[in-house]
Amino acid sequence: MGRAFEYRKASKLKRWGAMSKLFPKLGKIITMAAKEGGADPDMNARLRTAIINAKAENMPKDNIEAAIKRATLKDTANMLEVTFEGKAPHGVQLFIECMTDNNTRSVANVKNILTKHGGEMLIKGSLEFMFDRKAMFEFSQKDSMDLEELELELIDAGLEEIEADEGIVIVTADYKSFGAINSALEGMGIEITKANLERMATSPITLTPEEQADIDKIIDKLEDDEDVQKIFTNIA
Repeated sequence: MGRAFEYRKASKLKRWGAMSKLFPKLGKIITMAAKEGGADPDMNARLRTAIINAKAENMPKDNIEAAIKRATLKDTANMLEVTFEGKAPHGVQLFIECMTDNNTRSVANVKNILTKHGGEMLIKGSLEFMFDRKAMFEFSQKDSMDLEELELELIDAGLEEIEADEGIVIVTADYKSFGAINSALEGMGIEITKANLERMATSPITLTPEEQADIDKIIDKLEDDEDVQKIFTNIA
């Protein structure tokens, strides 16, 4: 299996934690998408993708609709997407994506968590060269689906890799090709079950179980923060 499947299996559900943390985070993504592009999924590709991902995690319909409605409320007017870069023990680098209405609070919270666990914040841009940004799509492999033909159809849209395992197809492309791949798949009538922009380490490192336990503590604390959406590391 290639890097896409290794990444998928290693990160599945872990990043989001328990359902009590999952739905609010997904809701923020939906709200931000609706705020920027409108509340109609048919006219807003980003919102359409956010809803697809929420449904894949069994987020109730009422929660999704409430998240869309929140886009028009005053308390979402200052919502921003921000990223932080940090260093943790054992040579681990962290790329942290947040959605927040108070950047000062988010900076302080992330910095506090890192420093309490032997890490530190880094200057923005320090880790850009250590991660490749990728667009990743997941969907079911139908009996009539010819992967070689599908690959040829998606090359012009920016396809880098296509893999299938146990009835699931993973399509990987450069992050700039997200819209083109998404449109191409929808145009072919393929029902996307998940779609995300990911950051994949260019030079992954391997940790001992003890070292991994140290890092898990930091990641768990970061995931508990309401503003933190995604955490990417250079761990293999």
